[in-house]
Amino acid sequence: MSVRPILRWPDRRLRTPAEAVPAITDGIRAIWTDMIDTMEAMPGVGLAAPQIGVMLRLAVVDTSETRGRAVRLANPEILDASSELFEWEEGSPCLPGVSARMKRPRRVTVRFLDDRGQLVERAFADLDATSVQHQIDHLNGRMYFDNLGAARRDLLMRRARKGRP
Repeated sequence: MSVRPILRWPDRRLRTPAEAVPAITDGIRAIWTDMIDTMEAMPGVGLAAPQIGVMLRLAVVDTSETRGRAVRLANPEILDASSELFEWEEGSPCLPGVSARMKRPRRVTVRFLDDRGQLVERAFADLDATSVQHQIDHLNGRMYFDNLGAARRDLLMRRARKGRP
């Protein structure tokens, strides 16, 4: 389909919770296809619809080395999260040039509508789990740096304004 432009921080849509998807339609599938094309062009391991200005609870995740295995999620919600943590350097194309080492639950169980409109419960681990949690943050109007303490968040924002990592 097509690569869509990414919203840049501080666009207020990035702070707005996305609306639930009532049903999986061909239109929703087309948005997912554009999201995958956009994610591949970044390149990235996940993308949430609000990042391209579509205010729906849609996300895609593909952490595979070969790519082409994107998981399409509508209305994802975390049902369970492990107490064991996984550490990863997170960033966002919405705030390019900066990133932060984050710790999130190593495993999560997520319920979502898949591309056939079926309600699915699926376990994600390691980078898949991190990416799913990161995308759900976007769907809730949050950025990854909202999970940082005030001092680390301020440092990251200063670096972003200066345009350096």
